[in-house]
Amino acid sequence: MFYEANKPHGLPHNPFKAVVAPRPIGWVSTVSKDGVRNLAPYSFFNAVCDTPPMVVIGSSGYKDSVRNIEETGEFVCNQATLDLADAMNLSSAMVGTDVDEFELSGLTAEPSKLIKAPRVLEAKTALECKLVNVQRLIDIDGNETNSWLILGQVVGVHIDESVLDNGLLNVAKMKPLARLGYMDYSVVDSVFQMDRPVLPEKA
Repeated sequence: MFYEANKPHGLPHNPFKAVVAPRPIGWVSTVSKDGVRNLAPYSFFNAVCDTPPMVVIGSSGYKDSVRNIEETGEFVCNQATLDLADAMNLSSAMVGTDVDEFELSGLTAEPSKLIKAPRVLEAKTALECKLVNVQRLIDIDGNETNSWLILGQVVGVHIDESVLDNGLLNVAKMKPLARLGYMDYSVVDSVFQMDRPVLPEKA
């Protein structure tokens, strides 16, 4: 099938999120300027470069996380893993601004090393980040959308020793979650390797 993205597709649900999959989950922890902690998962999330290390978050709507990041300039991207799936899901609940999702999800807010926003102690990895830019997205016709892009630079990296094997991060042991669209998720529990090919030089 084919459909134009700005016209009805005739399917039960929008397939776009399922087409662009799997997507890592940015489990973002922040603190408001008034000291209220916030924790929320974002499935529009990824790393965008490694020198310097940077991550990007897409938010549909100007949510508490976006406001906190814009006001404080800091956030943490915690790793959502299979063992924390229920807690991650709980933290996605639509609740009031005054609700602490760490308490709601039964998680431990651990102080970060370089920023004020706390990290999830139970997470196997966590990236302490400082804000580079917040941008409201504009469509191809120049119209403002209700979606926001957050670009952050990683300033500190936490890795639990339990997922390190001979100095390498064992992703299969960590079992990170990925979003597949709809209400579907996946888990990475197996990996394989491929070397980059070296092509013969032309004569």
